Amino acid sequence: MNNDLSWMLDSALEIPGALHAVLISADGLLMARTKEIGKDDADRVAAGMSGVQSLSRSLAFFCNGSQQQWRQTLVEFDGGWVFLISAGQGAYLGVSASPDVDMADITFRMQQLVGQLGKALMAPPRESLGARP
Repeated sequence: MNNDLSWMLDSALEIPGALHAVLISADGLLMARTKEIGKDDADRVAAGMSGVQSLSRSLAFFCNGSQQQWRQTLVEFDGGWVFLISAGQGAYLGVSASPDVDMADITFRMQQLVGQLGKALMAPPRESLGARP
């Protein structure tokens, strides 16, 4: 887990009704999580969301042609919602929320967070200035 990104996910939980947030790679690996969800559960969520995103992309043709770009998947359960959006090249942001969450607020916050995460994910790795190979 990337602890440097986990703190950024906490801003998604500032929306009333938001429960958990995870950042996952396209291949279903957990990249970061909020502290309210355990690592084992977050790993399961990451794998599942990767599959959901893949299935969602395969349905693009159903929405007026096969050249449609996937943007978001929303799943409703009796106990709440799961939102899944692209978070940059090869990464996805997933947020769970209670049934009474303001959907406009949570999706807006997620888009803001994706902008911040995108900058962090695109930043070049730090070089160790004192170490020599």
